[in-house]
Amino acid sequence: MSSFRLTRYLYPTNEELKALAGIPKVKGKGKRFKEENGKNYDTFHVARNLDIQLETAQVTSLDVVHLKFYPEFQWLVDFSLYAGIVYILTEVYYALLPVKDEVNLSMLWCLLVLGFAMYPLLKTLGTLAAQYFRGGADSAGERATVVVSALAHLVLSMGVLVADEGTLELGLDTAYSTLNRSSAAALSLVGPQNLLSHRGPASKIVLKFCIALWCGLVGALFTFPGIRMAKMHWDCTRFSQENRFLRILLNLSFACPLLLIILWIKPVSRDYLAKWIPSGMNHPLMSEGVFESLRLIAVATMVVLRLVLMPIYLQSYLNMAYYRLEEQKKEAGRIKNVDLQKKIAAVFYYLCVVTLQYVAPLLMCLFFMLMYKTLGGYSWLGNPLPEGECFTPDLLQDQFNSVEEESIEISARRFTLALSILKQVFSAEVYRGLLGFGLWWCCCAIFVTSSLGMVYQSYFGQM
Repeated sequence: MSSFRLTRYLYPTNEELKALAGIPKVKGKGKRFKEENGKNYDTFHVARNLDIQLETAQVTSLDVVHLKFYPEFQWLVDFSLYAGIVYILTEVYYALLPVKDEVNLSMLWCLLVLGFAMYPLLKTLGTLAAQYFRGGADSAGERATVVVSALAHLVLSMGVLVADEGTLELGLDTAYSTLNRSSAAALSLVGPQNLLSHRGPASKIVLKFCIALWCGLVGALFTFPGIRMAKMHWDCTRFSQENRFLRILLNLSFACPLLLIILWIKPVSRDYLAKWIPSGMNHPLMSEGVFESLRLIAVATMVVLRLVLMPIYLQSYLNMAYYRLEEQKKEAGRIKNVDLQKKIAAVFYYLCVVTLQYVAPLLMCLFFMLMYKTLGGYSWLGNPLPEGECFTPDLLQDQFNSVEEESIEISARRFTLALSILKQVFSAEVYRGLLGFGLWWCCCAIFVTSSLGMVYQSYFGQM
């Protein structure tokens, strides 16, 4: 974080405040002197409109070590970097030496990153929510924000899950039918009873309801990151009027989630880019494989663009200390020196919290995309999708029946066959539906929460 060359504002010391306010210094500063006079000379009042000029300092690594949630931030960044290196090396290895029926360990790393990305958000939100729910009437607004956001995203996800896949191609219906059919064929190998014989709508509704609950949780987790992102974006665009190129990049990074959402809306994306044939051409603008690669590259571009612009957003957050003081100068009355110092110091104290709120949603989108690409059978170069493999229980039934006696070798063969069946059950169509929906919903939650934050800033930003 120190390499970003961020600048923080230092709060004024007691001596500086006394000098500006004209408060005389007390000669006796010992503990006995304070006890005999019955006064605390370390706490005093100054005018709110006091002309204070804040000093600045470069943010160093020693400054951020003691900040709140710094260990979670450092762990998430380090592990994500290692997972990215493992994924790149695996992709290069598979490109040079294609393999089949081999476990891709990079997917395990990506899955762990998704868990580690949600953990700090859960911890941060849980800590803040616990303070809100214990804060009495003063925190009623924050409590209502968390609850209402979770319920609103739950209702929104339910509407999305019942949408026709001819319009919004999420692939969940295809994934469910493929999983149900493959599971029934797999269970026919290991036992006479088919536990998935009830193919009615009840199990499908339960599955989609569980997905909707996850969507509500993600929406609640992304609420405060989205509002914070909107506040930083509002400040960045307001104070970068002269730099037109920077403003274009900032607005593009803010609108990227919306563009990604549109790529999954079939009538305005796939039908137009991969199926419609313009006049004077014999083929569409791009093939199906190129269109799928376009989605992957678009997600990666959004993540890279926002990470590049992260120092600008974080600096706009640190500038809040200066603008807080400027707003205070317009007020009348007096304020305690301790309260004034806390108002300035709190901005830098929560820098790692804001950074986590900025980075964690991006990492979730990135590693959802990487898993979506690999497990879904997609390509970076626009290659056509491989045909889905049908589950063939007859080929595996003879191998199961040929094993009659128990031994270490036979147990190993049974374990290998079980992994083979599990791999065929969770086929590429299943991963395309589940991971594609997870990726799309993360982008949707980022855009919805940040848009609500922008609406709030447009109405109350000048207050």
